[in-house]
Amino acid sequence: MTAFEKVMAAAAYIRDRSRLQPPSGVVLGSGLANFRQSIFIEIEVPYVEIPHFPHATVQGHGGSLILGYVAGRPIAALSGRLHFYEGHSPADVIFPIRVLGALGVRTLLVSNAAGGVNPYFSVGDIMLITDHISLATINPLIGPNEEAFGARFPDMSEPYSRELIQLAEDLAPTLGLTLHKGVYFGVTGPTYETRAEYRMIRLLGADAVGMSTVQETIAAVQLGMRVFALSVITDIGIREEENLITHEEVLQAAQLAEPRMAALFTALIERI
Repeated sequence: MTAFEKVMAAAAYIRDRSRLQPPSGVVLGSGLANFRQSIFIEIEVPYVEIPHFPHATVQGHGGSLILGYVAGRPIAALSGRLHFYEGHSPADVIFPIRVLGALGVRTLLVSNAAGGVNPYFSVGDIMLITDHISLATINPLIGPNEEAFGARFPDMSEPYSRELIQLAEDLAPTLGLTLHKGVYFGVTGPTYETRAEYRMIRLLGADAVGMSTVQETIAAVQLGMRVFALSVITDIGIREEENLITHEEVLQAAQLAEPRMAALFTALIERI
């Protein structure tokens, strides 16, 4: 089977269980793991049941596709994301995004945990991603081209929707939120960066660094989706010599930021 045929088979399996046509999709990454509590769930399908669907394995990430409603608006949510460092191929990482596209999603909302390299950032800050640097990741569109997914050479001059970024900035004061804006640098992981790498990433123009989002965004843009993405700053990359980073601390920081990120995502979904 071709990649497109596998995506359509997965989408058909989900449609047999629900006729909901969600215009918005949400990737429940770090900082949004419990956003599912805001969803009036119509159906929830474990990834393991969906034909050809890869499985998430990372602590803090679930493993199911949800169809339901947020603030009365139909959505699809990926409860648990896939990472290249788990051993998934880039094609596997973007498979769920392509399934969302086949289900009718035209706007993708994404969250992640990121290390801050901007010296003005603090742990717990929320950053609107305005752009990304993908030099340290593998482009997921490498390989045989399937025109059904979109252009062979997608334009990436606006990977993150300026319209949605502006909407989030307009909503922030009403929600009592302080938002930063910045560039996200995508890496493969799973190691956290060396001090020299953090300095290099900052010199290249990034404000935060993380192990997800970039490949998903590339696939979404090829499909013609609008993308909105938030990073919660869970650690500071340019840090004191003895300050080590652990995954547990990253999860804790993401959980503390979750109510603020969830409030913003809900407000956006209401207005999309």
